[in-house]
Amino acid sequence: MSEIVIVGAVDTETANMAVDRAAHVAAALGAKLVVVTAYGDDDVEEVGVGSDTYLISTAEVADSFAEQTAARLQATHSIECVAVAQRGKPDDVILDAAKRFEATLIVVGNVRMQGAARLFGSVGNDVTHHAPCDVLVVKTS
Repeated sequence: MSEIVIVGAVDTETANMAVDRAAHVAAALGAKLVVVTAYGDDDVEEVGVGSDTYLISTAEVADSFAEQTAARLQATHSIECVAVAQRGKPDDVILDAAKRFEATLIVVGNVRMQGAARLFGSVGNDVTHHAPCDVLVVKTS
């Protein structure tokens, strides 16, 4: 069985730390890395640039971000990467991807996993309690 590493990706400094650590771990294991991005409702916004009008959807933005992140990690770490963008809460999307890809490891950051902040919800906390595989918690805060 080949190793599969899952990591959630959003455009924040702390998430980027977890994503980079996941890429290092995947490279060391010779594993495939699955970059997962969650998004809420698929809102569509009309944007005008000059005389042109474009429709931009939340799903397209999330998909583009996941694809770009996976491509960057694949190029810089010489690893196989797959991008997944899915509608839902981040913890649910990460756990779903872990089950679907039969992950051997999920990498999360430790943001809001300690103190009173964890009472308001923490992706890392929820994932560690419900993961179908091992979880690496990266010190990002």
